[in-house]
Amino acid sequence: MVELVLSGTPKNALSRALMERVTAEIKAAKGQPVLVRGDGDTFSAGLHLKELAALDAAAMAGFLGALEDMVDALFSHDAPLVAAIGGHAIAGGCVIALACDARVATSSQRARIGLNEVAIGLMFPPKTWRLVRHAVPPASASRVLLGGELFSPEQARALGLVDELADDPSARAAERLAELAAHPAAAYAEIKRAMRAGALDVSPGDRARYHDVVLPMWCGDELRQRLLAVLKR
Repeated sequence: MVELVLSGTPKNALSRALMERVTAEIKAAKGQPVLVRGDGDTFSAGLHLKELAALDAAAMAGFLGALEDMVDALFSHDAPLVAAIGGHAIAGGCVIALACDARVATSSQRARIGLNEVAIGLMFPPKTWRLVRHAVPPASASRVLLGGELFSPEQARALGLVDELADDPSARAAERLAELAAHPAAAYAEIKRAMRAGALDVSPGDRARYHDVVLPMWCGDELRQRLLAVLKR
């Protein structure tokens, strides 16, 4: 088993450097079962907003490219991949969890899990959007994606964002990973590839919308001011 630890300040926020490290580590783990957990009492509080607020257009394109590469690498990992959600998994942190094959969250009701991008004024880049549409159950999609809410672990389980709760999510996630890894590796990899084939494919229209609409929004002054207001709170 390979353990991939999300670590950084504040609250394991996803800086470009951390996302690039996750991508490199998951690619290096090819064929091996991977447990993903956060350092300390948080899984990941999402994208590094302070870094985001300081980026110009070229740097923002690189930052979002790192996010898309990480999502692609996690989602396409051909061996079992299980998330141990020991605390908050917010926005980009929740995206990482959704890319995994199974998700075990803390039973502590203090933790919050969800995709609150709409509340911040963010649109998903195309591969990340495809992952979210693939992983969030259709019956929950409107509440999860349009409501901007952050949910307790029990609510997240009911909505299909996590699979089970545990007092010790790392220990239970390791057990779940071992259960999945006990299957013949070639069969697991082939069935997983078949299940996910084409799920993250981006059409020319999607790509054009990303460049014409989504990327300019991420670089705009309105979003920058909103991020700065969030950081002040």
